[in-house]
Amino acid sequence: MAINKKILSIVVPTFNEEGNIKYAYTEISRVMKKTSKYNYEIIFVDNYSTDKSREIIKTLTKKDKRVTAIFLSRNFTSEYSSHAAMKQAIGDILTIVDCDLQDHPEVIPKFLKKWEEGYPVVVGVRNVINDTFLMKYVRKLFYVVFKKMANIEMPLNAGTFCLLDRKVLNVIIDLPEKNRFFRGLRAWVGFKTAYVEYERRVRKFGKTKNSFYDYIRDAQRGLLGFSFIPLDLMSTIGFLITFISFILAVGYLSWVIFFGNPINASIPIMLSIFVFGGIQMLGISIVGKYIQIVFEEVKNRPSYIIDEILNDHKKNNSK
Repeated sequence: MAINKKILSIVVPTFNEEGNIKYAYTEISRVMKKTSKYNYEIIFVDNYSTDKSREIIKTLTKKDKRVTAIFLSRNFTSEYSSHAAMKQAIGDILTIVDCDLQDHPEVIPKFLKKWEEGYPVVVGVRNVINDTFLMKYVRKLFYVVFKKMANIEMPLNAGTFCLLDRKVLNVIIDLPEKNRFFRGLRAWVGFKTAYVEYERRVRKFGKTKNSFYDYIRDAQRGLLGFSFIPLDLMSTIGFLITFISFILAVGYLSWVIFFGNPINASIPIMLSIFVFGGIQMLGISIVGKYIQIVFEEVKNRPSYIIDEILNDHKKNNSK
C-alpha cells in the first residue's frame, strides 16, 4: 500500500455466497482502482458457509494480499460477523457491502466525497428498491414503526450500507452491549451525518439466505434495543382494562341487584377470558423479551468466535 494515503476498509459479510464472492471482489476492485486517492482492504467475513465460499475466499487471499479473510466457528448472523470485521479493520474509514451487491460499490465514491466534505457518517438511503412486493413494504413498515417508537432518529430505507470515519467506528466497536442492532447504534452515537440516495439493485446470483423469521428477529432486536414503548403501551393497556373492568363490574352488580342476572349464556364470559388472556400473554411475552436481552448481556459471552484469519493486516501493522 502506498504511503500517506487514507485506507478504506471494505467489509463483505458472506454466508453460502459461492456465486457472488468473485463477482463482489471484481466489482469492488474495479471501483477502487478508479478511486486512486485511497488505499483499501477488502475483509470477507464468512459466517460458517456450507458451500464452496470458504475455498473461494482462500483463493482470493492468495491472489490479492489486500484481501483479508475471517472465518467464524459457526453462524453468528451477519450483524455479529460484521462486528468481527470492524474490529479487524485497519482503515481510516470503513464501509459495509453485502456480498450480493444489491447495494453496489459504485456508490462508494459518493460516500467518500461526502466524507471529504467533513461528514464522519455517510448513510446510503434506498430511493428505489428492486425487491418483491411483500418485502418492499415489510421493510418500509419496519422503518416507519421504528422511527415512531425508537428514541433515536433513523432515516427511512437506510440499511447497513454506509461509510464511517475511524472515530465513529471506534465508538461503535467499544459499545459493550451484546444485543447489537448496527443501524440503531449508528444513529445512536450521533455525529454529523450525510445521506446519499441510490437505487438498490436486484441480486445477480443466487437467492437471499435470510428467511422471513430472520427479518422479524432483526426487527425485534432493533425495537426492543432502542425503545421502551412496548412496555409503556402494555402498562397503559393494562391500566385502561383495569379501569374499564372496574366500571363494568360495578355496573353489572348494580344491574343484578335491581333487575336480576341478564346473562343467560356462557359465550360472553368465554370471549372475555380469551381476550384478556391474550392481552396478558402478549404483555408477559414483551416483558420476557426484555428479560431475555438482559440475560444475554449478563452472561457476557463473546458475540462471535473466530476460527481462522488469513492476511491479518491488523497483526502485521502492529509489528
